[in-house]
Amino acid sequence: MVTLQALDPPKAVPKLIEDLTLLDEVSARTAGVSRLEMCIQCGTCGGSCPSSADMDHTPRMLFAMLRAGMREDSLKSNTPWICVSCYHCVVRCPQNVHIADVMYTLKGMAIEAKLFRDSTAPDFSQTFVDMVEEYGRGFEFGLATRHYLKHFPLRLPSMAPMGLGLLSKKRMTITPKRIKGIKQLKAILKRAKEVEGDSHG
Repeated sequence: MVTLQALDPPKAVPKLIEDLTLLDEVSARTAGVSRLEMCIQCGTCGGSCPSSADMDHTPRMLFAMLRAGMREDSLKSNTPWICVSCYHCVVRCPQNVHIADVMYTLKGMAIEAKLFRDSTAPDFSQTFVDMVEEYGRGFEFGLATRHYLKHFPLRLPSMAPMGLGLLSKKRMTITPKRIKGIKQLKAILKRAKEVEGDSHG
């Protein structure tokens, strides 16, 4: 039984002219089968989302914008960046749309097009990816230090006690450690980028 709380509040969804070019592109670029074209605009995703109050557009509104070909507005939306990847929306979607995976695709497209408004999240993502590509795993101390130095330097002193606690309990290390088989991982990542480039070309 669907309760009233399950649906997002009735926000005005603008009358949009259908242009499926962007929707098809996002769907094709999403890993696996996105089922994006199956969205019926029911609003269950927005009603299920713990972060929807901070989003420019609920997911259903964003998907309507994709269907209308509103590329710039869609890629400038903060919605994909607010998504916390809890997959609650995916579990509850009656059409089994892979909403969280679509959000990852939109973040990547926004970075490529340089249409994001705040560089904090894209920078954090890129730093994490750089470290995984270099070491084969996350490096928490380096990630946090670089991120806070660049975006929130005044917060670093308040973070010191927690950092020292993690270091003292050996929950975090000062120096990064590479995984075994890093050469194989780098070869896999290189090939993945080539395949992605071919599919977008």
